[in-house]
Amino acid sequence: MQIWGITHRGTVRQQNQDAYAAKNLDDGRVIALVCDGMGGARAGNVASAMAVDLFMNRFLEGKGSSDRERMQQAAALANDQVFQKAAADPDCAGMGTTLVAALVDEQEALVLNEGDSRAYHINQNGIVQVTRDHSLVEDMVQRGELTREQARNHPHKNLITRALGAEPVLLADCFKQPMAEGDYLLLCSDGLSNVVTDQEMLYEVIHGGAADSCCQRLLDIALERGAPDNVTVVLVHR
Repeated sequence: MQIWGITHRGTVRQQNQDAYAAKNLDDGRVIALVCDGMGGARAGNVASAMAVDLFMNRFLEGKGSSDRERMQQAAALANDQVFQKAAADPDCAGMGTTLVAALVDEQEALVLNEGDSRAYHINQNGIVQVTRDHSLVEDMVQRGELTREQARNHPHKNLITRALGAEPVLLADCFKQPMAEGDYLLLCSDGLSNVVTDQEMLYEVIHGGAADSCCQRLLDIALERGAPDNVTVVLVHR
């Protein structure tokens, strides 16, 4: 399997508070995650960087009786440490981060998410959002109060209802997504999904050019549209 990733602070923000990691494992699988920090000028950087490092280190230790438990324990450790840092350090008060992580093998992707960073499954047949945003506008869409298009342009689209490090106990969702040969899994922060549509992602991944330049092409589209937020993309090819 192949993996590519890119992150950029965008054209408005002074700092990049996104962080990501992606690694080919010795057994041929891929582990990848994207985090989008929040909580003030410095604390967002701290939360996302801590979460990525803690998650990856714990996951690579191999603890847990199953892949799902291994990922959940890694996310729980990150949640606990970010929560404690926010409580102990006044400069980090209120900080937290989104998290979307995926373990991809020859049959499926195991996806964990907290917040509104997303995972998409993409192939020749189309694009499907695997994760469900933990956000105010997503709740409104589910209740029938907003359409998807209205949600994209809603003034409160960035308000999330859950974040890693915000509570002492993590309530991350877990999904299984079948993966066939040639399929892609795309992880991204909302800095991409807020300005690039699902269909545009589909086009760039399948038809836009070489896979190894896809993350850069998606970033370029976001930058051309003003990139008001940090932008991070990770692409896994089965």
